[in-house]
Amino acid sequence: MAVPDLSTRLALETPDRAADGLGGFAVSWRRLGWLYARMDARSARETGTGAGMISVVQWRITVRGAPVGDPRRPRPGQRFRHGPRLFVVEAVAESDATGRFLDCFAREEDLT
Repeated sequence: MAVPDLSTRLALETPDRAADGLGGFAVSWRRLGWLYARMDARSARETGTGAGMISVVQWRITVRGAPVGDPRRPRPGQRFRHGPRLFVVEAVAESDATGRFLDCFAREEDLT
């Protein structure tokens, strides 16, 4: 396996939930740190109707491997931030049997 070019700096963020006092909760995002990644767009589609159209792009984001439970290992429900762009992590898997790299399958939504 060729070594991927991990040249894109991304912030890894995790959701923090706090009670809102009305039986629900409010979500805020906390930065866990920075990871360097390779980003490959996989597929794209547009969904919604009229003024509510949303562009959805699926990404494969490759980062350095980390064992399960390590805070540097992305998890589903977390997200990557690249400036104003957000990539919600949907699944994470080792890129190969050695586990040197992880493939994070993420969704980017852009309101149009």
